[in-house]
Amino acid sequence: MLQIKNSTAIKFFFLAALCLSCALSFAAQVAGTVTHLSGPLIAKKADGAVKVLSLQSAIEQGDTLIAEKDTYARIKFADNSEIVLRPNTQIKIDQFSFEEDKPNNDGFTMTLVKGGLRAVTGLLGKRNKERFGLNTPTASIGIRGTTFIVEYVPPDSGIAAYNMATTAALQTTGSDGRTSRSDADAPVTAILPLQLAANEVPGSDSGRVPGLYVQVLDGTIFLRNSTGSLDVTTGQFGFAVSFNKPPVILPNNPGMQFTPPGSFPFNLTQDNASNESKSGSLICEVR
Repeated sequence: MLQIKNSTAIKFFFLAALCLSCALSFAAQVAGTVTHLSGPLIAKKADGAVKVLSLQSAIEQGDTLIAEKDTYARIKFADNSEIVLRPNTQIKIDQFSFEEDKPNNDGFTMTLVKGGLRAVTGLLGKRNKERFGLNTPTASIGIRGTTFIVEYVPPDSGIAAYNMATTAALQTTGSDGRTSRSDADAPVTAILPLQLAANEVPGSDSGRVPGLYVQVLDGTIFLRNSTGSLDVTTGQFGFAVSFNKPPVILPNNPGMQFTPPGSFPFNLTQDNASNESKSGSLICEVR
């Protein structure tokens, strides 16, 4: 009888230890915290559950964050990095792994489905730039110690038709019947009005050509794909329409607007050391 009781007790303590281990493992997946919020922010959990977030809510690995109309949301991560989501943004926290004394375990990957954000990199991006990734439908972005704004404008049927017409306008047919680009030797700025037509594109809710827009607030970036690479420095705007077309420098702001409420920190170095935000560069790999 005593042996049976002992066996039951051992099983109970083993089960309790296993539950505690699982709880600790789950807690380790917490990536950050909501520090500022101006409207509804929803998190779709990895298991499909939906949760309305509030100030000080935890952001976990696997969460898909949805900022509703008029919602700005600031997320502070464990490595002291941050993102501020603009309204109508959807982003997934694919992976977050950070321990201050274990840099070999670093990993931070997000996927921007739509909308845009402002980001300031933290310790993880500074010490392991190759382990940070921000994926979008047209580009994969890697960063290190910089401040930038990224915005993805999704395509629709009206935009697609416009782009096809624009491409056709830039093509000529030779005497041999072959089609070639008429702008082959033209500088990028010479074809921007046709390719971008930033304020005259039909069918887009933002009035801009679909693609990935990047603004560098501090540091240097380069956009790269099979056609070459392009440096973008502080104060400049870059654009990548797709993985198989060269990225370009835009001559001015293409319409990117990022105006969070006054209650949000404006000085991005308030919570991030100044040298941290100025010590590195942003790398955008267009694939």
